Amino acid sequence: MSEVTALSRPRPRPASWARLALLVVLLSGAAASVLVWEPQRLLAHGWPAQLTGAAAVVLFAAGYGLCALAFVPRPLLNVGAGALFGAQAGLPAALAGTVLGAGLAFVLGRILGRDALRPLLRGRVLLAADRQLSEHGFRTMLAMRLFPGVPFAAANYSAALSRMRLAPFLLATALGSVPNTGAYVIAGSRATTPTSPVFLVAMGFIAVTGLAAVVVAARTRRRR
Repeated sequence: MSEVTALSRPRPRPASWARLALLVVLLSGAAASVLVWEPQRLLAHGWPAQLTGAAAVVLFAAGYGLCALAFVPRPLLNVGAGALFGAQAGLPAALAGTVLGAGLAFVLGRILGRDALRPLLRGRVLLAADRQLSEHGFRTMLAMRLFPGVPFAAANYSAALSRMRLAPFLLATALGSVPNTGAYVIAGSRATTPTSPVFLVAMGFIAVTGLAAVVVAARTRRRR
């Protein structure tokens, strides 16, 4: 789609702006509630003793999803999952929370923000990203999740504004998030033994993928 076509799009209706304002209010409220609740206290005080087994994992995954929606950094949540539940239970809890948070952001962005923001897409880079997600959504989102260079929220709302469908978005998120999520969860589960080989391998993987993301971003920027 050309910039001329984008400029010829009709302006958003007042109702679209009202829905966008509601989205901003909801996200601001979620962020404020996280600041008041301070979920990081779980790392200091531990998980409530009365919550164990599958119920604890499900509850953590739900809280993870809401925290991710409220812009809490996922690495912190992943480390917390490993520290609280260990690698075996922490990884499914973190992945479920990742998919839940991404899905909530996608649905809210699609319903409340898309009509207002999509007609405002301007510039070659934004239009190219929108076209890539609309036409090759699964593989594009999979690449975004595999490399940690793209912020979680930015990828979610970019997909919501595009024509990408929800099912491939969630599948790409689940598959692409496994490597880095697993590395952080394993690192969190071994945080008390930072000299252990497992911890060092997990941290090395995180460093390598982070460096790869920086290299890819730099080469992309030079090409453009």
